[in-house]
Amino acid sequence: METPPGTLIKRHRLTTRLWHWVNAVAIIVLIGSGLMILNAHPHLYWGAYGANFDRPWLSTPRWPGWITIPASYNLAIARRWHLLFALVLGFGLLAYMAASLANRHFRRDLTVRARELSPRMLWHDVREHWALRFHDPADPRAYNIFQKLSYVAVLFVLLPLMILTGLAMSPNMDAAWPWLLDLLGGRQSARSIHFLCAAAITGFTVVHLALVILAGSWNEVRSMVTGWWRVPE
Repeated sequence: METPPGTLIKRHRLTTRLWHWVNAVAIIVLIGSGLMILNAHPHLYWGAYGANFDRPWLSTPRWPGWITIPASYNLAIARRWHLLFALVLGFGLLAYMAASLANRHFRRDLTVRARELSPRMLWHDVREHWALRFHDPADPRAYNIFQKLSYVAVLFVLLPLMILTGLAMSPNMDAAWPWLLDLLGGRQSARSIHFLCAAAITGFTVVHLALVILAGSWNEVRSMVTGWWRVPE
């Protein structure tokens, strides 16, 4: 039975809403400060070492001040912002995961079932997205398979890997956990993986914002503020 359009339903729990907005601020600050840090040496390498005379696998352009934190070149301040909000991100993710296990959010909303990965179901969801239909009328609260796969990738792969590689670049953590750099293939490999994960999260954020606009920005933002979402036509 379909839920009638215009019906208000409770879609997001308080823990999800709090983590979403805290995480949004943390990601923005981390990306901006991270780009400033990258400006100090915009070259990426694999292995343990990397310097001006080594051949990088990637050299990035120097990022303009309107997108970095701070806007003018200051590596020390950028590192302070980055480390502070890395703690916000890490402990926020830990608290969110603990709460989501306790209230069964992961099991209820993010469990990927085998039938959802069948070619027929995937193609059906592709066509639905193409037609700008992002919810199941029979179960509007349910996440579609692309939401599930993207959220699982961010929550259980990209964010933990970002935190792990960030720890690996800390001299203090290297002294406490010397095996961490060996696991990641060296300091420069950790830095490269850190950059790739940051790029993937940035891409996810851009796509996420675009889909929020296409799905109805007021309805989507209201649901992440109040928890209540109105079933669209």
